[in-house]
Amino acid sequence: MIDSPSNTDPYRTQHKLRLSYMPWLYARLKPAQRLWAQQWQEEWQAYLCTMETIRLGKNCFIAPEARLFAEPGRPIIIGDNSYVAADSVLHGPLTLGQGVSINHHVSLDGGSKGITIGDNSRIAAYTQAYAFNHGMEADRLISDQPVTSKGIVIGCDVWIGANTGIVDGVHIGNHAVVGMGSLVTKSVAEYSKVAGNPACVIGSRKK
Repeated sequence: MIDSPSNTDPYRTQHKLRLSYMPWLYARLKPAQRLWAQQWQEEWQAYLCTMETIRLGKNCFIAPEARLFAEPGRPIIIGDNSYVAADSVLHGPLTLGQGVSINHHVSLDGGSKGITIGDNSRIAAYTQAYAFNHGMEADRLISDQPVTSKGIVIGCDVWIGANTGIVDGVHIGNHAVVGMGSLVTKSVAEYSKVAGNPACVIGSRKK
């Protein structure tokens, strides 16, 4: 009997790559595909949790092409049903709630105070959030400046559009939306729609 295309190694390799860049498809896999995909993920996640200070919830998807770094004291905690897509770089301390999606090429660095993302939030591709800053006084080189960290909080049910930048100290309230290409330098109220550089309020999700 000739193997069907779904059972060939090249197909499976390509399917893994597709899942890595579009991990929301993981939840939609048919039973036969889910069988090998779940084993693949369990093995990869076990390796991550052995090598780094990482705690993963149930039914998560972590692309092998993503880079997660969590030294002791800088943990990464990811809740149930969350996923991290390929080419993302996550450096703890980070806490992701349940149902959080981190799309491809996202960079999150928790500094010393950390980044927290609430349940069911969506972080679109190429978003960057850095929970630290350098001093800028003129009496010393930038490389010699002290580093500060206030932390970043992103609430529940938040949508961060692609190519967004978020600076240290920002708190984005529950249910807010940040438009594509924005630079968020100040905190955002719940249900607000913001966009621009710097981001400012352009509307509300409430009718």
